[in-house]
Order: sequence, then C-alpha cells, then structure tokens
Amino acid sequence: MALLTVKDLCVSYGVIQALHGISFEVNQGEIVTLIGANGAGKTTTMQSIIGLIHAQSGEVIYDGQNIFNMPTHKIIKLGLSQVPERRRVFAELTVCENLLMGAFTEKDKAVIKRDIDDIYTIFPRLGERKNQEAGTLSGGEQQMLAMGRAMMSHPKLLMLDEPSMGLSPLLVDQVFSMIKKFHEDGTTILLVEQNAKKSLSISDRAYVLENGVISMSGTGEELLHSDRVISAYLGG
Repeated sequence: MALLTVKDLCVSYGVIQALHGISFEVNQGEIVTLIGANGAGKTTTMQSIIGLIHAQSGEVIYDGQNIFNMPTHKIIKLGLSQVPERRRVFAELTVCENLLMGAFTEKDKAVIKRDIDDIYTIFPRLGERKNQEAGTLSGGEQQMLAMGRAMMSHPKLLMLDEPSMGLSPLLVDQVFSMIKKFHEDGTTILLVEQNAKKSLSISDRAYVLENGVISMSGTGEELLHSDRVISAYLGG
C-alpha cells in the first residue's frame, strides 16, 4: 500500500523548470531512495513534498490525503518529517532544546521526556552533550541531532536529504546503521543520497532523477547492478 504517492510534480524557479512532471511512490514499510547528480532535482523534490517549496502543479498524496502545497507545520502533524540537507540544527539552542523543537506536536510532558531519553539511548553522545549549544557540535553529532529531532514527532514517513554529506567514512557507516534501525522499528524511509552504493544496498526500491526527470527505477538490488548506474554513480 502506498504511503506516499507523487504524481506529475512540476516545480519551476522563475523561468527555470526544476522538475518536469515526476511521479513515484513509497509504500508502507519501505526504504526508497532517490539518486542523481547535483542539480538533478532531488532536494527540490523533498522540499516540495513537505511544503517548503511551492510546486506549480501535480499531486502529493500522503496516507490517503492530498498534501500538495499544504503548509509544512500541518504536514508534520500528519506524521511526515524531514532531516534537511546540511542538517540545519538551531545553532544557538542546546541539544536538548533542539530535541524539544522536534516535539512541538506533542503536548504531554511525560511523553516528551520519555522520547528525549530514548534519543539519548540511541545517540549516547547527544546525552553527553545535552546542555551544549548545537552549533558547537561536530558535523557527525549535528547529523545525529537532526535525525533525533525528526524522530521526536514519531513520523510514519521520515525523509532524509543527503544524511552522509561531509561525514567521515566511520560516521557514514553509523548514519546508515541508524537509518536501518529506524526502519526496523517501523518507520518508512524516503532517502536522497549521493552515496549511491550505500543507499541502494539498503533500499527496497529506487529511482534515478536526471535533470528533473525520473529516468530509471527498480529495486535497490537491480539499480546497484545496473551498468548505467554503475557507470554514472558508482565509479564504474
């Protein structure tokens, strides 16, 4: 069953058309990856889905409801959350305060405290730095915080935009381990990632986005072994 369906989505920046009527879907319980070069339209797609960019036309159906160009805060309340590109933590707020910002849909203080404690269990380093300003954290720690903040709203669908960007190989492995954990715990994942090999290896299905058009689709395994994908994205 499709949790997210994107139909004929078109986005323009002035006279430049970034997305040319793309269509894809994410089924309940899947990890689905969008891969493509810089400027292909991956981030634009994510931001259009969650309402940060106004799309010109198309449909975005999430959990049976059309959320096309719905305000972002209303979309998040429906159970969709995003970890944006370059993390975008609130630099002058503490780790704990950042996590609280992610819990704005929850009013029960006891639930919020339990959820924060759960994040500290998943990411012990955040617990050690809970009173530290987020802007002073390392890149890897900020990525952990961004992921933890997104999970505070208990999303049905978690969208991750380039979660491994700028991280060391060791931290990249840790980030992908956490993505798999969130998935195993029942969260559906839509992943945008330039590390095509790692993302395809954990994906149920994937789409290749080129110049605002979906040019290929298949299972993660199929695209991982596609000569065209290997040549373009895997250094083959």
